[in-house]
Amino acid sequence: MRYKLLSVDDSKTVRIIIKKAFKLYDVEIFEAANGVEGLALAAKEIPDVILLDVTMPVMDGVEMLTKLKGDPRLKAIPVVMLTAEGGKDHVLKIAKIGVRDYIVKPFKEEVLVQKVGRIIDLKPISDAPAKAKSIFDSANLLIVEDKPAIVAQIQEGLKHTPWQVHGVATTGEAIDYCGRNTADFIMISLSLADDAAATLFRVLRANLKTKYTPIFGLAVKTDSNAQQQAQQVGFTGIATKPIDMAELEAKVAKAMNLDTSERYFSTDVDLLLMKLPELCTPNVVNEITGYLKGKVADAVDSGINKVVFDLQEVKRLDMVIIKLLLTAMQSCREVALQYTLMGNAAIVAESKGYEDTRGWQFHENIEAARQSFQKAPVAV
Repeated sequence: MRYKLLSVDDSKTVRIIIKKAFKLYDVEIFEAANGVEGLALAAKEIPDVILLDVTMPVMDGVEMLTKLKGDPRLKAIPVVMLTAEGGKDHVLKIAKIGVRDYIVKPFKEEVLVQKVGRIIDLKPISDAPAKAKSIFDSANLLIVEDKPAIVAQIQEGLKHTPWQVHGVATTGEAIDYCGRNTADFIMISLSLADDAAATLFRVLRANLKTKYTPIFGLAVKTDSNAQQQAQQVGFTGIATKPIDMAELEAKVAKAMNLDTSERYFSTDVDLLLMKLPELCTPNVVNEITGYLKGKVADAVDSGINKVVFDLQEVKRLDMVIIKLLLTAMQSCREVALQYTLMGNAAIVAESKGYEDTRGWQFHENIEAARQSFQKAPVAV
């Protein structure tokens, strides 16, 4: 049985620490930034334990705790309160509402694991079925679709990934495949005859081997009825036809909870490199932003004190990219990391046209960037 843990805290840093603390255990982590979001997730997922911050905007931890204990479906969920040292006495006063335990911030990861381990049976991830962790790990994708052209399109569109895409035409073939293989992701055409998609979904969810496997429905974009029915049945997500392969790849990676940061972040001896791809869409920028603070924190923790922002593959500079870089630079300044940039001729020329980037200095290659740190701290 895979346990569910709900982390409710307005601090993204604290939520990152919590995810890191349990990364070696077979625990599914859900996150909320305030009590309103926390209540909604608790009602949807029914977690086995909740880590609840006391002080939050919108709805604080005390109000959320009170509402949890007033809900017959949620009142039995064990709650561990997180509080600053000065709020410890306050937590003790509200313990009568129904707090299982409390943890004082800042806390060590081992203390967090120890206290949660008293509530749920934490099992090392090594005891769980092996799953892909990185976007560069191999994974098995099963497509249940009776139209060979659609399967071929998906196979062609994802051939640049390390994923193996296997297509079957019937529910029987799908069940047989899952019995002989481990599917990391399954997508079922919602146009299969006789409500076969929903029937297959229920069979797969009843099987321990595929109980937690992400299962998407595949529907024509205009078929809102089929999409709505699939969501009601419990499908993990929906993909639509005509298929946008970039969007599908992103959805599959997210559904499998893959770490996609290696697309953008790497280390080179004593440097952290943040490489922007040729197409820096808003979705890509949001993805990079989501990893940014964690990667900067990891760099500091490992002794790295220099960062290079690599724009050499970027075709054009725009405000979306500029805002990302300004955010990245601010994150570096907060922890005293030096930083500089690499860029192609087009980017260098375009940077002169923006007020925010006019003073930026770009280097042609990593050697030049590295040498710039030796001359003096970089300020851009």
